[in-house]
Amino acid sequence: MTTSPPPSPVSGVAELTHLGVIRAAGEDAAKFLQSQLTQDVALLGLSEARLAAFCNPKGRMQASFVVFKRSHDEILLVCSRDILPATLKRLSMFVLRSKAKLSDATPDFALYGLAGDAIDSIASSDQPAWAKTDFDDVNLVFLYPGSGQPRALWCAPAATPAPAGPRLAPGLWQWLNVQSGIAMITQPVFEAFVPQMLNYESVGGVNFKKGCYPGQEVVARSQFRGTLKRRAYLVHADAELAVGQEVFHASDAEQPCGLVAACAPHPAGGFDAIVSMQTAAAADAADAADTGRGRLTAGSASGPALTLLPLPYPLLEDI
Repeated sequence: MTTSPPPSPVSGVAELTHLGVIRAAGEDAAKFLQSQLTQDVALLGLSEARLAAFCNPKGRMQASFVVFKRSHDEILLVCSRDILPATLKRLSMFVLRSKAKLSDATPDFALYGLAGDAIDSIASSDQPAWAKTDFDDVNLVFLYPGSGQPRALWCAPAATPAPAGPRLAPGLWQWLNVQSGIAMITQPVFEAFVPQMLNYESVGGVNFKKGCYPGQEVVARSQFRGTLKRRAYLVHADAELAVGQEVFHASDAEQPCGLVAACAPHPAGGFDAIVSMQTAAAADAADAADTGRGRLTAGSASGPALTLLPLPYPLLEDI
């Protein structure tokens, strides 16, 4: 594997206008979400968050969220804004007689991403991913690091002053997201992946001990019967990449072996991306990197070359 150009440490605050918030309120809110998401929401405490997916009956991800409680009867689901209206509509179809109300709470909250030293001005950055700390009405959720930099999601009522710190360009925060190795579902990759194709089982996004949810049988079968043939990988290209772009392996110019799930410009040039692709193609590309026989390209067989980067976390071994 090769590495992309080393960046300078990234520190600052980014306004996350590409994200939205779904609120689930009521005494049955946790119970309802427990029946819909890949995560155990019933046991979710006030000092923690969860990465979770909402799947169709075939196990394909229709949305992904950072989920946390603002109180025992109010749960927030932070997701990509471009899928929020359709996701809210689909989830609302299953509420039925549950004492839970779902709504688009995006206008009610301000969302910021904090990186590096910007976290230390509020709380200790030495926190595990998915830990949560509250400061009055402010919720701070610790995320997976990006490019080695601590990161956190800051959520507060819309009128709350923004967190202090130098401003980060949105593209730089997106690059840190890519560097974290965790791709969130956006419209171009709607229903493109089961959770393991984005490594969600390895980063706390799937609980295999909880009760039923849409697509659970497919997700469990992929894990326990060894049928998973695709994983998420980090790559670098010298050219521009796009979410939803197909990836090809040198052995087959006609059939794509993968799909770009998330991407962003690298601060030193080129693009970094999270690609979900066939494990065999990735292994071949890693083994044959010096010969060109395992060449990976984006868009077409003659498109820009992709080089594999190390994942920032270990993968759970297939059971």
